[in-house]
Amino acid sequence: MSRHKLVKALNLDEELDDFDGGAESDYGEEVSAEDKEHLRLGTAQVQDVLGPQESITVREIEDSLWHYYYDIDKTVNYLLSQRTKSQTPKKTKKQKANADVENPDVSDLSRQDSKTARHVKLSKISSPCSAQFSIADLFSDSPWLNIPEDRRGEILIEPLYPRGGLLGGSSKSDGAPKSKLAALVAARKKKENQRAEDGHNDTNSVALLDKLSGKPRQVKPNSAPILSSPKSLSAITEPTVNEQPRKYPRRTSKGLESPPNEPPAKEIIEKTFFLASPDSEKKPEIIPTAGPSIFARTIFGAPVVSQQHDVETLGRYVLGPDTHAKFDFAGPSPDDVVTKAQSTKGPIQKPLKLPSQPSFSDKSVNAVTQGVEIITIEESKVKGKNLDVIAEFQRSKPKNAANFVVIGHVDAGKSTLMGRLLYDLKVVDQRTLDKYRKEAERIGKASFALAWVLDQGTEERNRGVTIDIAMNKFETDSTSFTILDAPGHRDFIPNMIAGASQADFAVLVIDASTGNFESGLKGQTKEHALLVRSMGVQRIVIAVNKLDTVHWSQDRFDEISQQVSAFLTSAGFLAKNLASVPCAGLTGDNIVRKANDPQASWYTGAPLISLLESSEPITRALEKPLRMTVDDIFRGGVQNPLSVSGRLDAGNVQIGDTVVIMPASQTASIKGLEVDSEPSDWAVAGQNVVLHLADIEAKYLKSGDVVCPPAVPIQCITSFTVKLLAFEHITPMHCEVHKGRLHAPVRITKLVAQLDKASGAAVKGKKPRLVKPGSVARVLVEVDDPIPLEQGGRVILRAGGETIGAGLVE
Repeated sequence: MSRHKLVKALNLDEELDDFDGGAESDYGEEVSAEDKEHLRLGTAQVQDVLGPQESITVREIEDSLWHYYYDIDKTVNYLLSQRTKSQTPKKTKKQKANADVENPDVSDLSRQDSKTARHVKLSKISSPCSAQFSIADLFSDSPWLNIPEDRRGEILIEPLYPRGGLLGGSSKSDGAPKSKLAALVAARKKKENQRAEDGHNDTNSVALLDKLSGKPRQVKPNSAPILSSPKSLSAITEPTVNEQPRKYPRRTSKGLESPPNEPPAKEIIEKTFFLASPDSEKKPEIIPTAGPSIFARTIFGAPVVSQQHDVETLGRYVLGPDTHAKFDFAGPSPDDVVTKAQSTKGPIQKPLKLPSQPSFSDKSVNAVTQGVEIITIEESKVKGKNLDVIAEFQRSKPKNAANFVVIGHVDAGKSTLMGRLLYDLKVVDQRTLDKYRKEAERIGKASFALAWVLDQGTEERNRGVTIDIAMNKFETDSTSFTILDAPGHRDFIPNMIAGASQADFAVLVIDASTGNFESGLKGQTKEHALLVRSMGVQRIVIAVNKLDTVHWSQDRFDEISQQVSAFLTSAGFLAKNLASVPCAGLTGDNIVRKANDPQASWYTGAPLISLLESSEPITRALEKPLRMTVDDIFRGGVQNPLSVSGRLDAGNVQIGDTVVIMPASQTASIKGLEVDSEPSDWAVAGQNVVLHLADIEAKYLKSGDVVCPPAVPIQCITSFTVKLLAFEHITPMHCEVHKGRLHAPVRITKLVAQLDKASGAAVKGKKPRLVKPGSVARVLVEVDDPIPLEQGGRVILRAGGETIGAGLVE
């Protein structure tokens, strides 16, 4: 049977009967136990709010709670609104018909379209038009007639009929029509003439208060505009409005006083009234309006005397373009002046000068302008305690502090080894470790639970490799340690350099399993050892990890120790600064406690933690100027919107100090300070600190910048000479320079001389054209953008993903 016959034979009724609801089925199967509990509690709360009188089902309440994500207030409002809509009776067709009959003002418009025209039929007109028919009244609400005359085109069709009377008309006792607007104009004109005769012209701005506080006149509902003839205008100019005596004199317009030979108000109104008449040839004159307010004169300047006005055809007056002086938009605006004042550092001694404004005779305007001119803005500064930091540090007698970086080839077990160390020292509790183990088993990486103590990133956990430097802290009885877990993959060597630049000594982790040691020695094991030596690390602890996979073979341990020690000695490390220890990261043998396996009984030395504690105290450069390389930039909280972290390389700092960020050359104030995640008033060289900054924007900060004092800032240079140890062949070439978090593209422009490894003196002869691996040379490096470097700084040069050399800035 073909598929078409199957479709024809399909019984839709049976299929619909078997339909289980699809997407609209009950959501109860998808609701978790936690959601069910929320629904139960929310339903009880909604029922308590609604009360027993509301007949709302539990299903409706649960649907509303599910829709509003358990929001009680929104659910109650929705249910009440739905209940109100359901209780409101709907009008029947008969009731709607009766309502239409009772409203005779509503016209029934029936439109019939044809090929030639559209006909509009008006029906149910309750009463005929009692007034004279006017085209202007019929189209008074048309938007295309409300365009000002100065914005119209050249073609203007004059109205066929003269304008009607002024709107808002009232009647006198004798029955003659009278306009309120005309009466108001006449009364105002009469007062102006009387004031001119008395020589009194007060323009006090307080009269505006009287105008605002005056009660609006009541307009009778039956009053309507009346079309009057020119004959009926004889009584318009007579005063008909009984005004109460004013508390303040009315403000008159400045610069718009009527000339002495001004025609009477009657003629003016007649000309305005017959503006649309075809017999009128001259432009009508407009009654002078009140002058601009003090605020308008302050913003736009003094009004210019002008008799030019534009009159709108339908009775709206628009001021001409030359009524007021133009604002000087070329100069800075008041907002620009305030913004500039706020961006100025420190208190402003001189008053800010605003752009010049025209002089006014009104004293209040000058007072406002002068008040804006003398505005000064003083920024609040962070107050410090002016402590003697060195004396405070010596008085505190802190523990020995040391930072060590964990290096080695990828998958050597560095993170797992450090995770076991933190777990055995009770820095990480059992509950947290069980949580990590459960999450690791869920994605098939059960052996990575200890590594997740340091690898907190999602990408690091999914890929199973360390990407960036992971920091953690632990303390023993004598020393406070900071772990810097460096990535072992070759793609993340720049991050490893950033971590190694903060370390006092290193822990080199070696994978003792068969084949992995040999491949690691050719990979990142050798490169990491060379990098840490180039950055000044002089002591290395060799941790031979995963020795339990070879049954704690002593021969394997001795072989690895001898080969690694020989390589490190050739790289410049002293034999007395090297120590080896066999260990197993997963089982915890020889990390904090000695190995319990009988096969490891041949090792009688100290565990890893004892070797770490035997490190010598670091030497702190307390007397040198402040130097701190910015490691990270972040938001420290609501009160600390901008914070930076790093290690103090030299000097000291305290709250209230002013520092300079180089190479941006921006100053900042230290409003808060943390040492090892604990609030403090000061910090010294060798400590890991967080500085909460103020008076600086985040756009001026980036990783690798240097924090220094304003008196002795670090120099930003574009070219420098490096005493370089070559790891690869070096020629004049493009490469990158790395110093901590700082990395920038540079180019080697000149090979100055070949140097002797023992004495450091230049080898006599021709200038070198090529520097071979293992040789020492002096090279000239140039950079496009200035970078903060000073003499004695240790830098790494990399090109094409490979480290080509390392050396000292001369």
